[in-house]
Amino acid sequence: MIPIGDDNSQRRLVPVVTWILVILNVAVFLLELMGGDVFIMMWSFIPARFMQDPAGNMITIFTSMFMHAGWFHLIGNMLYLIIFGDNVEDRFGHVKFLLFYVLCGFIAMLAQLIAAPYVTIPNLGASGAIAGILGAYLVLFPRRRVRVLLGWWIVHLPALIVIGGWILIQVLSSLGSLAGSASAAGGVAYMAHIGGFLSGLVLSFFFRNRVRALPPSYM
Repeated sequence: MIPIGDDNSQRRLVPVVTWILVILNVAVFLLELMGGDVFIMMWSFIPARFMQDPAGNMITIFTSMFMHAGWFHLIGNMLYLIIFGDNVEDRFGHVKFLLFYVLCGFIAMLAQLIAAPYVTIPNLGASGAIAGILGAYLVLFPRRRVRVLLGWWIVHLPALIVIGGWILIQVLSSLGSLAGSASAAGGVAYMAHIGGFLSGLVLSFFFRNRVRALPPSYM
């Protein structure tokens, strides 16, 4: 079940921040390809290294949000960011959306750190921040229809089912690796996904702008 689009008919703002984030993620990934393992080890978040020197490695919590393990990892994350991020940005506003994105990514990395604090495997990816966007989308637009590719068919499903199914998979997949590392879960940091999603659920109540009703028309 792969999301491919949603209803943007009520969107009022051009999703400038969403597209800037996409461009930054792609640009950093290209730098990864040029820099190789040295670049990845320098700028990704490594829990064990962070535990030894939190102040010196604090920056990697943020730089790792824009790094990816491969083209499929990048494309999948950017697909979710484009589909769901624009409407969340529309409801929050540009500045608050950017702050929300960074906060969710930060909390997601901390969640993974708590789950596996002494892992030496690099943690990287925008998944935690994007999971926060999914949490906010679920709060803001639970009934909005999302177009998904289901086998060979394109169907329209409520966001509650699409995103609810996604987080259920994350929770079930994490049960066998709560005390382990990302490698124990097939290379996926599920606790970062869960932490980001839960932070998005909660923070959305503080970041959302109240939707103003249109004034009545007179005839």
